[in-house]
Amino acid sequence: PLKPLVSVETTPQHLTLAAPAAYERWGSLAQMNPPIRSQAHRRALWRALREGVVDVIGSDHAPHTRAEKDAPYPDSPSGMPGVQTLLPVMLTHVAAGKLSLQHLVALTSANVVRLFGLREKGLAEPGWQADFTFVDAKARYVLEQAWLKSRCGWSPFVGMRCTGRVCGTMIRGERIMWEDRLLKPHQGKKLDFGSSRKEGA
Repeated sequence: PLKPLVSVETTPQHLTLAAPAAYERWGSLAQMNPPIRSQAHRRALWRALREGVVDVIGSDHAPHTRAEKDAPYPDSPSGMPGVQTLLPVMLTHVAAGKLSLQHLVALTSANVVRLFGLREKGLAEPGWQADFTFVDAKARYVLEQAWLKSRCGWSPFVGMRCTGRVCGTMIRGERIMWEDRLLKPHQGKKLDFGSSRKEGA
């Protein structure tokens, strides 16, 4: 159950990368706050996720350019891109048996709706906004640089062998992305922070 006073979020980066290997390979590209720490810290995060301490998975999307990140520390900015790679990385963890698909849906969708009280989201019922992500949970591929859409043009997950591919997305019942083709850009609208629960639920 969600906690009444606080929420806990982690990212695919913190669940996947670990020091010192991340810094040895990526240098300042791996710099973020909170920082990527040791394998012991990563194991503790996975334990917290399994035990229900972690409420949500966030992307912490910070698309700094390579030129910005190549500045010598501490002038290099913290953060890395994460929106596009969130599901491929987490679906790969699902395929490896680290969490269930149902738990991933809760961490990325259902818990977010309840935590922020988003109105008309979170249920697949008439009258509610139909926001869906369609995935091929068995697709296997290598995450390639050319696939990235972020203007920063890099990701620490380039070269990662992934299992689980996003095939399409729907926002308010309309197909927005399908088979790597953006069909309807700029569909964002203000969110209604009210209550996602039905009366009497």
